[in-house]
Amino acid sequence: MPQNRIITLLSDFGLQDVYVGVMKGVIAQVNPTLTIVDLTHQIPPQNLAAARFNLLNAYPYFPAGTVHVAVVDPGVGSHRRAIAIQLSQGFLVGPDNGLFSGVLEQYPLMAAVELSNSDYWRTRNPSTTFHGRDIFASVGAHLASGLPIERLGEVIEPNTLVTLDMPIKRLTDDGIIGSIQYVDHFGNLITNIPGAEVDGKIWLVKISDRIIPHTQTYSNCQLGEYVALIGSHGWVEIAVNGGSAKSQLQLDWGDTVELSIKN
Repeated sequence: MPQNRIITLLSDFGLQDVYVGVMKGVIAQVNPTLTIVDLTHQIPPQNLAAARFNLLNAYPYFPAGTVHVAVVDPGVGSHRRAIAIQLSQGFLVGPDNGLFSGVLEQYPLMAAVELSNSDYWRTRNPSTTFHGRDIFASVGAHLASGLPIERLGEVIEPNTLVTLDMPIKRLTDDGIIGSIQYVDHFGNLITNIPGAEVDGKIWLVKISDRIIPHTQTYSNCQLGEYVALIGSHGWVEIAVNGGSAKSQLQLDWGDTVELSIKN
């Protein structure tokens, strides 16, 4: 197995403290030739839905064999399982709390194990508050160095993995009722309505008594005006040219959005 695979890191640790750097140090202790890519460490604290969305949207852009270590872990130190998952294109390592459920809805699972073999942890006595350092970083590095996933612990049934309850989406007589599933750094409101369901059609978004027209780009309107478009992530998105749709519309995760399709 190649020794120069990629490990990605995603967390809610931020960059003020040394937590991210320490995880990289643990990885380097196992195999200093591995390439480490930071997806983001600015997930809002304990926000599993944001972690799920960001990991889902990053996953397809990495080569086969990439190991994705994701640590947004409100239940650290509790009885929640520490897991590793093998997919056809790579691996997922982190807590069993639903943050992997977006990827697993899109890509078939090949194997899943509970990380019960402490031989591949940084220490047999991990901190109850920092499994990212003491378990996940070390396990990810061993996986990326070619260790078979079966060596990491006991096989678990895929149907026992935790999933997140996501916002609703349903068809109506003239369109789709969806919800906000993520708010990005710019305040853009990303819905759970796939762009593929409206691509090539004439549509608009209704929020309360406001009508937001569909357009192709952010700049296809005046500064400060609302737009609805299909974002680079492939979902219907609501934005403000030069502003924050979240702030101006006072919407957040889980809030309802109505999309109307013209026949």
